[in-house]
Amino acid sequence: MTDSATPTGSAPEGADPEALRQRALAALLTARERTALLTDSVDDQELTAQHSPLMSPLVWDLAHIGNQEELWLLRAVAGREAMRPEIDGLYDAFEHPRATRPSLPLLAPAEARTYAAEVRGRALDVLDGAALDGGGPLVRSGFAFGMIAQHEQQHDETMLITHQLRSGTAVLSAPVPPAATDAGGLAAEVLVPGGPFTMGTSTEPWALDNERPAHVRDVPGFFIDTTPVTCGAYQAFIEDGGYTERRWWEPGGWEMVREHELTAPLFWHRDADRWLRRRFGVTEEVPANEPVLHVSWYEADAYARWAGRRLPTEAEWEKTARHDPASGRSRRYPWGDEDPSPELANLGQRHLRPAPAGAYPQGQSPCGARQLMGDVWEWTSSDFLPHPGFSPFPYREYSEVFFGPDHKVLRGGSFAVDPVACRGTFRNWDLPVRRQIFSGFRTARDL
Repeated sequence: MTDSATPTGSAPEGADPEALRQRALAALLTARERTALLTDSVDDQELTAQHSPLMSPLVWDLAHIGNQEELWLLRAVAGREAMRPEIDGLYDAFEHPRATRPSLPLLAPAEARTYAAEVRGRALDVLDGAALDGGGPLVRSGFAFGMIAQHEQQHDETMLITHQLRSGTAVLSAPVPPAATDAGGLAAEVLVPGGPFTMGTSTEPWALDNERPAHVRDVPGFFIDTTPVTCGAYQAFIEDGGYTERRWWEPGGWEMVREHELTAPLFWHRDADRWLRRRFGVTEEVPANEPVLHVSWYEADAYARWAGRRLPTEAEWEKTARHDPASGRSRRYPWGDEDPSPELANLGQRHLRPAPAGAYPQGQSPCGARQLMGDVWEWTSSDFLPHPGFSPFPYREYSEVFFGPDHKVLRGGSFAVDPVACRGTFRNWDLPVRRQIFSGFRTARDL
C-alpha cells in the first residue's frame, strides 16, 4: 500500500523545474487577484474598520500577506535585507490578538497596497531565478512559493469571513452553483469497509507539515452520510427542541448555548413560519437542500447525538475521501489524482455559497460519498494531533503549537477555499465554539 501516485496535471517532487515555476507563478497570481477583489470592493473606511472582534481589519490582512511573503520569499529564500523591519511585530499573528489589532499603528490602505505590491514584484524576480530542482527544502519543488500562495489564499478565506460579518449593502456577488440533478436517488449513507489505508502524504510537494508523513491506519468499517447534513435536516433538529435539550450537548456546548441564548446557526433568524439567513449583505430564505453552514463543533456534535449518530473521526473522513478499494491506494482527491475543476468541486469563491446536497457527481469518492471537497468545511470528532513521525517545518507556529485537545479538526475545504489550499490530506483546525467560519458536517455510525 502506497501514498498517492504521481498526480496528473500537478507538479510532483522531482518534476521539471519550469513546470514547477509556472505552477507557482499561477498560484501566486491567482491568490493576489482574489486579495485585490476582496480589498478593492470596499472603501478605505471599511478596510480599516473592525467588523467583528473575531476578525482583523481587512487592511491588517492585506499588509500581513505582504509581510509573510517578504519574510519567506525575500529574506529566507533570497537572503535579502528586510524592507520594513519595523512592521514585523505589527503583523505577527501571535503577538497581537485580533481584537486588539485596530489599535495598532497599521499601514494605511494605500501604503499597505504599495508595500504588498513591491514585495510581490521582488518575489516574482526571486521565483524567476530560483533553482527549484535543487537547493534546500524551502526552495526544492517550489515549496516556499506554494506555501506563500496557500497562506494568501487562507487569508482570502479569512477576509471573506469578514465580508460575511460586515453590515451594510452587498458588495460581492457570484453565480449560483450547479443543481443536484440526481439527488433524489441517492442513498442517505454509504458503507466504507474496514481495513488499512494510507493516511497523510510524503510525496505531495506543497503539503504542509501537519499533513506529513504518510502512514498506515487500520480503520474499522463504518457508515457515513452520502452528503453533508442539510439546512432542512438541521431545521428538524431545531424544531424538535435541539437547542433546549441539555442531553444532546457536551458541557462546553451547553454552556455556550445558555450564555449566548443560541437557537439556530449563526446568521439565521426566524420570520413567522420560515427561517431566513443573511449571506454577504443579502437576506434570503434558508435553502432546505443546501448543506448547513456556520455551525460550531458543539452544534454539529449535538445534532449527531440527536440523530442517533456521531461525527466521523478524522481518519474515517480521510479514508472516505481518498481510499480506493479497487487499487488499495490513496488518491489525491475523492475523484482521483487530477487537480480540481469546476465540474468536480465547489472551490475558489466561485459561487459564494454551498451547492445543493448531492451536487458534483463527478467528484464523488469510490464509496459514493459526495461533496467531500469544497462547499463546507466538515467538522470531525478528532482533536488536532500530529501524525506519527511529524516534524515541524518550516516553523513550529504553523501547526505544532496548536496540537492538543483544545482544537478540533475540520476537513475538505469550503466554497471559500482555493484549490491550492485544498486536497485530500489538507487539515484545518479550530476551536469547538467557532461559528463564523464556513463550517458544516456529515455524520457517521458504526457497523
